[in-house]
Amino acid sequence: MAKYDSKSLRNLAIVGHGGTGKTSLCESLLFISGKNERLGRVDDATSTMDYEPEEQKRRVSISSAANFIEWEKHKINLIDAPGDSNFAYDISCSMSVVENAIVVIDAVSGVEFQTQKVWELADGFNLSRIIFINRMDRERADFGKALESIKSNFDKKITPVCLPIGAEDKFNGIVDLIGNKAYIFSDDKGTGKAADIPADIKEMVKTFRNTMVEDIAETDDELMNKYLEAGELSTEEIKKGLKKGVSSGEIIPVVCGSAIKGIGVSFLADLIADTLASPAERGPVKGKKPGTDSVEERKPSEEEPFSAIVFKTIADPYAGRLTLFRVYSGTLKPDSSIHNSTRKINEKFGNIFFPEGKNQKQAQELIPGDIAGVAKLKETVTGDTLSSEKSPIIFEKVAVPPPIMSFAIEPKSRGDEDKIASSIHRLTEEDPTIVLSRDPQTKEMILSGMGQVHIEVNIEKMKRKFSVEVNLN
Repeated sequence: MAKYDSKSLRNLAIVGHGGTGKTSLCESLLFISGKNERLGRVDDATSTMDYEPEEQKRRVSISSAANFIEWEKHKINLIDAPGDSNFAYDISCSMSVVENAIVVIDAVSGVEFQTQKVWELADGFNLSRIIFINRMDRERADFGKALESIKSNFDKKITPVCLPIGAEDKFNGIVDLIGNKAYIFSDDKGTGKAADIPADIKEMVKTFRNTMVEDIAETDDELMNKYLEAGELSTEEIKKGLKKGVSSGEIIPVVCGSAIKGIGVSFLADLIADTLASPAERGPVKGKKPGTDSVEERKPSEEEPFSAIVFKTIADPYAGRLTLFRVYSGTLKPDSSIHNSTRKINEKFGNIFFPEGKNQKQAQELIPGDIAGVAKLKETVTGDTLSSEKSPIIFEKVAVPPPIMSFAIEPKSRGDEDKIASSIHRLTEEDPTIVLSRDPQTKEMILSGMGQVHIEVNIEKMKRKFSVEVNLN
């Protein structure tokens, strides 16, 4: 793997309503970039990102997964977030550690309930965004209706930068409005062949392109003056203005395609590399000096003291606890110790890795912007800040929402009550929204969570990981 600096990193969460094809888009990006030799599919349980048995059984993401691709001299870190509100805490944690989001919207359904929720989170975390209208190959897919749904729901400058060629089973390409070129796709490898813009959509292309150029010109006085004088902008000027508008959040570009067929995915990857914000561009991150209200800052520089925040913990009965974190400043190398400033303790660790779905790639050094992990930290959990012991800082953590649904549980085997308590304690390491308590009147054990699916998934994990079975009442 090539060596990257913080300016060449792009961190993004892939978010949206459940069933819009977020994981399929991740798989397509991994495939067209050459990271994976074959296209992983959710429906046949070959996905790199949905690797937990509970996910493969349901054909949905129930836990965020991280991976990365290398594209046009950039390293793009992907976090595939769940789309179900049962896992809202995991979604928030994933979005809290990136600068950007790809919001995936179904070409048939348009904006749905969870789309609005993740949009609000993206506003709260000040994320740059690209919208990907997916599944243009589906029956009843309608780019125009999906676009209207987006514009009517979100008060932003929504700017299509590509248009579909055909729809439903006749969807076979896109028009790149930036380069004013058409591309036809004949296989699922994500490689389009340049072609003439179809005659029946030439006028529509012209109209959309003029609107796009106007939107981009409005982001920069110099570009606006040039546009008013010449009535046009060069491709390089368009890219420059789009980069400024997207990274500032002023413009939300819209891309369309089909993740499963690989149509429009390479165009999206280009747009990610060219327009989304790098960790270096987002500037300092604020935190507090431990034990005080004094505000501290960490610049995204290798010269600053080390700082990072833990955004995910994975309880593995064989490998032990895996801790995933985002680096904000400084550097970190393997086989050393790290200071947990939240808990005021030091933790030793061996290897550092970059997550690749269920797999890991060993890392030699971490820099600002890296998303990485270590194994077997004893006390560190999600939300904790890791920092230099000499210059400690504590970053704000995502608040754990209170549970909204409860069930009484009982062990299937007599004498397993202690096992239930210890296994749920292990599960709460990776998901603090699951809570075990005891009813003071009935003395029943009560398992609480964010919904029925959330509780059922954790019961399945308890059986798989710790060989403990319970009945729900």
